[in-house]
Amino acid sequence: MSNLNNVEEIMTPDPVTVNVDTQLTKVRSIFRDGWFRSIPVLSKNRLEGMITRGDIMFLSSTKSNLEARVIMEHPKVLATPEMDIEEAAKKLIKSDIIQVPVVESSENMHLVGILSIGDILKNFLNNGTTSKKSDLSTIFTKNVVKANYDDHISKVWSLMDETGFSGLPVLKKNKIIGMITRKDIIKSGHVRTGLDNIDRSIKVEKIMVTPPLVVTAETSIKEAAELMINNDIGRLPVVEKPVYIKKEPHRAREANIIGIVAREDILGSYLN
Repeated sequence: MSNLNNVEEIMTPDPVTVNVDTQLTKVRSIFRDGWFRSIPVLSKNRLEGMITRGDIMFLSSTKSNLEARVIMEHPKVLATPEMDIEEAAKKLIKSDIIQVPVVESSENMHLVGILSIGDILKNFLNNGTTSKKSDLSTIFTKNVVKANYDDHISKVWSLMDETGFSGLPVLKKNKIIGMITRKDIIKSGHVRTGLDNIDRSIKVEKIMVTPPLVVTAETSIKEAAELMINNDIGRLPVVEKPVYIKKEPHRAREANIIGIVAREDILGSYLN
């Protein structure tokens, strides 16, 4: 690959962090007020763990005295400032994560930044790096986990928990009409409030984003990557026969869904 830089040149320096003793209710409010996918957990600026949106959805509102150290997970993978971007990209895909903490070294674990798949894709686009594939036809996933517009949030929460997917297409009469993500649920405040106490009165249609951004199998890799970066999203429904919103290109009032493409699929198409 050409025009590659090192991690330091494209990472986000000085990311938002919390301490190991930060109360989880505070961590949850940080996720709710911002657009973070993961937050590093520190002890005297030494990286101790990471908390993701998925982790925060397990948090019970009744356990207000718990600290970040209780639910944080040790990083699956680390990057260093001098690491080659292609190497970092392969680590992200292999570990099935979308962000990696950047530390000075694995010995001192001093956090200096955070790197995401979006950062790498943006770098590829800015440098004119070309994908090994021309369009989405051979990289999208055909077996799609879906939600229905009148499902209760409890069902969607369970689907996300079981599958690990951060977002699901929403159907009505077998047509896609929206998307619902972990971010949408956390922002709405309807996260799980205990193992047996999930709000069963709120339905998907109250929280989902509609009309959804969609692509077709013929959409170019470059165009799909630009859509993800410009809209800060990680998954795009792949559709047929979309009925587009006139003033909003790529947003469809309804369509037949045939698959889904994720950030990881797009990134993988750029790598050897």
